[in-house]
This record gives sequence, C-alpha cells and structure tokens, in this order.
Amino acid sequence: MFDKELLNRVAGALKKTHRSVAVAESVTAGLLQAAFSNAKEASLFFQGGITAYNLGQKCRHLLIEPLHAIECDCVSKKIAEELSRNICSIFLSDYGIGITGYAAKVPEKKINDLYAYYSICLNKEIIESGIIKPDQEEGFPAQLYYTETVLEKFDNLLHKNK
Repeated sequence: MFDKELLNRVAGALKKTHRSVAVAESVTAGLLQAAFSNAKEASLFFQGGITAYNLGQKCRHLLIEPLHAIECDCVSKKIAEELSRNICSIFLSDYGIGITGYAAKVPEKKINDLYAYYSICLNKEIIESGIIKPDQEEGFPAQLYYTETVLEKFDNLLHKNK
C-alpha cells in the first residue's frame, strides 16, 4: 500500500541525522502513522503520533486553540501548523508533521471540494506548510493521496536540508 522505496529513503535520512519524527493527523486517520511504522527500523526515528478526528480531541490532546478551531471547523493552515509544532513538544521529536482537512464532501457545511492543509516543522519551527488538493475520489483514495503527498514533501525536505 505504501511506497517502500520512499519510506526507506525517509527512514534512512532520519537515521543518518539521528533525528526523530512524530505525527498529528486528522484527515489521514492514522495512515501517516501506519506508513512510518512500516519503514525499516522505525523505532529508531518514529516517536509515534495522535489521530484526533474532531475539534474537542484536537483541543484536548493536541492543544489546538479552540476559538480559531471552531471558526474554521479545525481545517486551516494555522491549525496544521499548531498540530506540527505541538506534536513535537508532546512526543519530544525533532520533526513534527500535522495534517487536517476533508476526505469527503460535507454539503451541509458548504464543503464541496476535497483539500487538506499540512505542515512540517523542525525543532518547532515551520519549514513548510501548504494545501493539498487531490484528484482522487472521496474517502480512502483521498486519504491515501494526502499521505503519499506529505511523505514525498517530507522526503524532499530531508534531502534538501542535508
């Protein structure tokens, strides 16, 4: 399911630099954690992660600021950046990855397009954040697309910042 070559490149770069990563995810529902845990010698660099799927749990466990979270349904660049920073503190990791968004349309909330905001930080400093818009269908295909895209972006950063 996951690109093993990509995972092994990421794992190799993290092990070589003796750095660790933790993940705070929502829209990907644990797929980033599953991907990292499937890399070779994952315990040498993967600290773990938290999947928080609703506003209350994101505020409680990932320390997301609640007023902004309510205003944007917990989906914004700011939320993704808070997720990536806060997961570093919670898991004592060098890198933090945060992702939040929509893998399904929510017409009652006027969400008719799929998108996710992601953020990657190093030592609590944001080094990249942005939006991902899949061409995939709703549900699992969109979640898998988000996961693969974030892993590719992380891999690019790791090899750019050597």
